[in-house]
Amino acid sequence: MADARRIPLAGSERAPLPGARVEGPSDAAERLEVSLHLRPRAPLPPAGHDPGAVISREELARRHGASEEDVTLVERFAERHDLDVVAAQPDRRTVVLAGSVAAMSAAFGVELQRWRRDGATYRGRVGPLHLPADLAAAVEGVFGLDDRPQARPHVRRRAVHHGSGAGFTPRQVARLYGFPHLLDGSGVTVALLEVGGGYRAEDLHHYFSALRLAPPFTVDVSVDGGRNQPTGDPEGDDSEVLLDIEVLGALVPAARIAVYFAPNTERGFLDGVAAAVHDTTLRPSVLSISWGAAEATWTHQAMRALDGAFQAAAAVGMTVLVASGDDGSHDGVHDGHAHVDFPASSPHVLACGGTRLHLHRDGALAGEEAWNDGPHHGATGGGISDVFDVPAWQAQAGLPPSANPGHRLGRGVPDVAGDADPGTGYAVRVDGSDTVLGGTSAVAPLWAALVAMAVQRGGRPLGLLNPVVYGALHAAGALRDVATGGNGAYRARAGWDPCTGLGTPVGTRVLTALLDA
Repeated sequence: MADARRIPLAGSERAPLPGARVEGPSDAAERLEVSLHLRPRAPLPPAGHDPGAVISREELARRHGASEEDVTLVERFAERHDLDVVAAQPDRRTVVLAGSVAAMSAAFGVELQRWRRDGATYRGRVGPLHLPADLAAAVEGVFGLDDRPQARPHVRRRAVHHGSGAGFTPRQVARLYGFPHLLDGSGVTVALLEVGGGYRAEDLHHYFSALRLAPPFTVDVSVDGGRNQPTGDPEGDDSEVLLDIEVLGALVPAARIAVYFAPNTERGFLDGVAAAVHDTTLRPSVLSISWGAAEATWTHQAMRALDGAFQAAAAVGMTVLVASGDDGSHDGVHDGHAHVDFPASSPHVLACGGTRLHLHRDGALAGEEAWNDGPHHGATGGGISDVFDVPAWQAQAGLPPSANPGHRLGRGVPDVAGDADPGTGYAVRVDGSDTVLGGTSAVAPLWAALVAMAVQRGGRPLGLLNPVVYGALHAAGALRDVATGGNGAYRARAGWDPCTGLGTPVGTRVLTALLDA
């Protein structure tokens, strides 16, 4: 039976990557998998309206998973188009279908082609997907037809002009920020999302032995075929993975670190987040993400679906922390406009910007400024979202309008900040080499460790922190304002700004304010 009237799936439009050219059609016989993301049975309540209203992952699935009727719609659609149902996951609101390129192209009304850019190829499409009207009402997104690389690691190496100092260990940075001394993350699981690279146990043993610590207990979780696959290149994606693990492991050495490895595609990113949110075995309380890309490079369906996944994370008490990007206010898009990074721009995550440290002669923290090493060496990401509106908890923060034409008022990025300048960067070990790294990639796990300490001390997950950050933390003087420097289109200033947010942590005060909220 033929499908009924087909309509474009809202937000599914794709354009070619800049500079990409078509090499030809995709192999019609190539087999691929796609994830259909379905609407929830019932909408989630607004996150942050009641910090104590945490539900279990089982309750999340029961109340807000996909309905049997919507899953059945997808199964019937698959049968009509010679597609196999690989997995039905109502708790994650996902149905995974598999089939040939030819069958997928016919099913979703697209032409899949091979594109080449910068010596690499990807399977891509142009324009929207199309679905029968009844199914389009149930489906919020279709992911996996296009496998272009989606996100970038937000890590930077020390430039030559910074010299060759040893950098700071994560524990030295934590001391500068006044982190609590007696909390080690015991009993807490912290999740990391990695969409490239990997790590070797020998690097962790060597690194933590030098710190006189045992290596952290790590668990690798494979998502959509992603896995711990170190490249052996200390200049590549391994540096992101090792920086994340080594910062966390140094600051909360007794925490369990769950590393979710997923492909670097929209589908992989979404499924990786969903795997952590819905994990009823490891049950992480904190999720740190150091990968992202400008909002303009994502489809709207992906941003909606990921924001929904972060809202679900808040519902089960998971706190999500995301790096704000390392390319200043343009965020790697050279069109003359300002851009913010996603998923840092989601209103359901705590976005982490970057600073440069200034020290007294005795080594104490003298002050900070927004990290900006210039157009070729990196700067803290931040600005005003083109997609997400101003959240209620940011309404009184004095957000400026966007620097772009039209001067839109939107979600401001980042929320908080920390040391990100490679010149005052973190001493780490990657693929057998000792090096110094920076970038906002370091700030997300830095803040994640502080949150893990609060979870340990309070004995409960904390969920969405943003209302508390803009309320109790700010009022308690738990954030050190950074009012100098800039990131291109924006300048740091007193109060909130689009470079360093509300500022950097005064560790013990942050802990107290989080537990008292």
